[in-house]
Amino acid sequence: MTTAPQPTPAPIDSGPDPTLIALKVEEAARRLSIGRTTMFALIRDGAIQTVRIGHLRRVPVQALNDYLTARMQPHGQHLAA
Repeated sequence: MTTAPQPTPAPIDSGPDPTLIALKVEEAARRLSIGRTTMFALIRDGAIQTVRIGHLRRVPVQALNDYLTARMQPHGQHLAA
């Protein structure tokens, strides 16, 4: 007696699509490991740039890179006030 082949299981979600160049605000927050409210505050304060596509707001991946780069500093140095 032969058995019918088993269906292939659905792939496990491996996280955000690395090919996306513009993210939903929630996706951008997840990439920075911060909350949605904090991300909206960073956007409101102008710390992270967004673009409008129709009625949608998207965060370019480059804006996240720019935000992190601007905040990187050598260990032990502080930003001038």
